[in-house]
Amino acid sequence: MTHDHDLVLRPTAAQIAAALTPPPGRTGGDLVVETLSGLGATTVFGLPGQHALGMFDALRRSDLRYVGLRVENNAGFAADAYGRITGEAAPLLLSTGPGALMSLAALQEAAAASAPVLAIGSQVPTAGLGGGRHGYLHELRDQQASFRDVVKSVHTVRTHSQIPSAIAAAWKSALTAPHGPVWVEIPQDVLLAGTTLPVVTAMDATPDEVVPRPELTAVAAHLLANAERPAIIAGGGVVRSDASGKLLALAERIDAPVVTTFGGKGAFPWEHALSLQSWLEDRHTTDFLEDADVLLVVGSGLGELSSNYHTFAPRGRMIQIEADAGKLESNHPALGIHADARLALQAILETVDVRRDAGAPERVRAVLDKVRERLAAQDLGLEQRVVAAVRAALPDRAPSFWDMTILAYWAWSAFDARRPNTMHSAQGAGGLGYGFPAALGAAAADPTHPVLAVSGDGGAMYSIAELATAKQYGLDVTWLIVDDGGYGILREYMTDAFGEATATDLSRPDFVALAESFGVPAVLTTPDALTEDLSRALRTPGPSVVVLPALLRMFEPTHL
Repeated sequence: MTHDHDLVLRPTAAQIAAALTPPPGRTGGDLVVETLSGLGATTVFGLPGQHALGMFDALRRSDLRYVGLRVENNAGFAADAYGRITGEAAPLLLSTGPGALMSLAALQEAAAASAPVLAIGSQVPTAGLGGGRHGYLHELRDQQASFRDVVKSVHTVRTHSQIPSAIAAAWKSALTAPHGPVWVEIPQDVLLAGTTLPVVTAMDATPDEVVPRPELTAVAAHLLANAERPAIIAGGGVVRSDASGKLLALAERIDAPVVTTFGGKGAFPWEHALSLQSWLEDRHTTDFLEDADVLLVVGSGLGELSSNYHTFAPRGRMIQIEADAGKLESNHPALGIHADARLALQAILETVDVRRDAGAPERVRAVLDKVRERLAAQDLGLEQRVVAAVRAALPDRAPSFWDMTILAYWAWSAFDARRPNTMHSAQGAGGLGYGFPAALGAAAADPTHPVLAVSGDGGAMYSIAELATAKQYGLDVTWLIVDDGGYGILREYMTDAFGEATATDLSRPDFVALAESFGVPAVLTTPDALTEDLSRALRTPGPSVVVLPALLRMFEPTHL
């Protein structure tokens, strides 16, 4: 019998000769970039720093493309988007201490959104490890401790021979469902020291598949086929596992209405007769889902935003498919199936009986009519016009990246993403500054389509420096900045809660003039001209800015 571990390929004579005589002048930094290339990486993001210079010097001797941003947090957001768009682990090269810590908010978003980011940071020299107070530049008592609660896994290197294996293990961790960020740290002296190790060639770091247990999918198929009022909540796991086609097939097989979470935008066709769209922050949708006698939740943990702020209380039997075991039944009792969404849906499809329900589309239309009637009573015509204008301007295949701003909150519920994996936001961790640097990462990942970024004026100020990045690399990103003179949603929250707002009004620049100072074309628009101005900017190669002065309001919440 032949076992997998017996199938070791024997090196050729040429490979042996090359291994015995590696090129001169290589360092630990070369082992890093060689390993990344061997794993299949083509693009890296980051920002150089003194302790990390060994990695950045080695980039000169590699075929890796480097995209350098101006702030580490923004570099992390760009790597996050690259990972979301490509499904590959996005390398992020960082320096020690302040540089590393500046990336934490971005890595938290990657963790919340299950975006595969391979962060590789430097460390103080090996002699300074272990928590002693030696006074090295950038020294922390335990740098990896700052990352341990944020990333999936932490990998520390102390010798050259450990570099390839540590990076390969981190790569595998990042790409095993649920995807997520990982952290590797390598001391400065290890990166700089010369090495005689052979050049790293192809590395095997195939991620593990999270396969469902067949007895659980059989029970799920039986429950769904025999339900009176089944319904489906589709989350971001459906998009990440490329399971939208299987979701559609299952919904049509059993005539089950489908609502997508804000992270699952595009997982189900918006105008389909069974589509409840994404109106999760609406009591009519919540009531409908609560009334389901069998509710399938796939690729979602039913967190705060997906549960109408935890007011959702299902009365029927719930089935939950989730690759993150920690999220299984974390909010509601369920038939928990720990699995990748695609594999679990495929298993259910193989056994589920056809179920017909001619009344399902009518019930879906009734819910959506109630949602529209509720909005119509709130004088929100401007907001709906702006959402429609953006949708009209954006090509179907063009991805969009939304910051934490009122227009994004509208888009979570009201925007038709049209295709899976095209609409992304920072709703996982909820930090400001995501939209524009993430869009730059997406443009680096796929230059065949323009990319849209959407920010408020407050969030835009987090990312202004990246206009220089967009110009330097000629990245095809159009940045829509909705200028309402401050932190608009916080202003609204505080006014509603306390009668007036504090610390939410902001002095801001002339965004058009500021963009033009970077050599980036910009235009001041109006709600009526928005579609035309945005369309023109998206059609024009390279970066551009469109500024919309507008005071938008949120629709009334239904969870209070």
